Amino acid sequence: MARLSTRLRTVLRTSIGFAVLGFGSSFCGAGLIALLLVLQGIPADVGRHAWIIGVCAAGYVLLSFLVGTVWAGLLQRRTAVWFVLGRQPTPDEARRALRLPTDLAIVTGTLWSSGALVLGTLTAVLGSWLAALSLALVILLGGLATVALTHLAAEWVARPVMIMALRVAPPSGTLPVTVLTRLLLTWVLASGLPLCGVLLIVLPPYLGGGDPTNSLMTLSLIGLVLGALATALLARSVASPLHRLRGVLGRIAKGHTDITVGVDDAGEIGMLQNSVNDLASGLREQERLRDLFGRHVGDDVVRHALEHGVSLSGDVREVTALFVDVVDSTALAASLPADEVVRKLNKLFAAVVAAVGSQGGLVNKFQGDAALCVFGAPTRHHDPAGAALRAARAIRDEVSSTGELDLGIGVAAGPAFAGQLGTASRFEYTVIGDAVNEAARLTEHAKQVPGRILASDSVLAASSDGERERWHQHDTVVLRGRPEPTGAWADRR
Repeated sequence: MARLSTRLRTVLRTSIGFAVLGFGSSFCGAGLIALLLVLQGIPADVGRHAWIIGVCAAGYVLLSFLVGTVWAGLLQRRTAVWFVLGRQPTPDEARRALRLPTDLAIVTGTLWSSGALVLGTLTAVLGSWLAALSLALVILLGGLATVALTHLAAEWVARPVMIMALRVAPPSGTLPVTVLTRLLLTWVLASGLPLCGVLLIVLPPYLGGGDPTNSLMTLSLIGLVLGALATALLARSVASPLHRLRGVLGRIAKGHTDITVGVDDAGEIGMLQNSVNDLASGLREQERLRDLFGRHVGDDVVRHALEHGVSLSGDVREVTALFVDVVDSTALAASLPADEVVRKLNKLFAAVVAAVGSQGGLVNKFQGDAALCVFGAPTRHHDPAGAALRAARAIRDEVSSTGELDLGIGVAAGPAFAGQLGTASRFEYTVIGDAVNEAARLTEHAKQVPGRILASDSVLAASSDGERERWHQHDTVVLRGRPEPTGAWADRR
């Protein structure tokens, strides 16, 4: 009901606006022309037949009002139907609706030109050709002013219709109205026509026989009033949407891309509004892709790719690798439904991501029931070894508190290649080096340690004194694939 009430108010307000526009353009324009003719004494040589011209002029004004209303209604009859019903127009109907100001201007101009011809011919028959010329020129000047004002005012009155039509047929290459057109019409109303009227009065053959002073003052006042009205309409149609666009662009610059500008102009302003919407849509899509990319590879990798490009390159870094693996995952998968296994693993990985992220590390990849985490790449870390050890304890404590899974954690440090690996069409950010392999092998032994964490000699050597005091020498182990024994450290629980 609220939407229906709003719709009815919009239709009623627009209909009244067009009625006022039609009445004002017909009768007010005719009244101003009649005033100028009386002040200038045109036509002065028809004598006792002047009343015939007056009656014919009044009748023509009434007739033109009726004819113009019917004519404009026929031209835009389909527009009136879909606008009143509140349905979405077809593309053809929308394009026709966008011509509404132009159609009204054509109807108004045709009727005023016909009036100049009819009344000029009648004056020539009853008086002289000079009087007929004077009358026709004054009517034509008034008609041009009315046409210009009608076009500018129709764009304002028809704004609700334009908004609905532009949703279906947004402005493109061929524009029904341009900013240049509006500027030209404003100049015509403010300067062109009043100055032409002045020239017709003060230059030979000196049209009319009255004192030109009052006529010149009247033309000046008409120029001031129409110029102010035309300027206000121009400012509303150009400055107001530009002000809104500036505010929208300011919000987009601050990262608010979930915004849409209402396209309510059929010219260059509408194209600009449409471009801003495309800009916001593109930024939203980029942000969505970046978010998805970040969820897959980590925010640090995203920033690294944006800063250094996506090439098959990298560098050697001193890193600390942390490897997490679930104990007896094969038996777990055989005894539980697959969705239950996934639920437990997701809970484990949530703890891994939280602990590693809080220490400034990167969860490089999930490998089935295991996870590889790196400290020191792609973002350099001031204490990668200490951060990795703190993260390992946090992961162990969080998972132990739930009692759902058992795991082993291995931590090792050393130089490793960190960068993009793969082919030009498919690659990923990864870390390759002996430290990564050592951490994975330590994990196998850590599953047998009460604290479930083993760290290599290199990690403890790189740690601070305070962190080193939390660990003790556990054993010297020979890791699979490594010829030399490795010193393993466990934490003091």
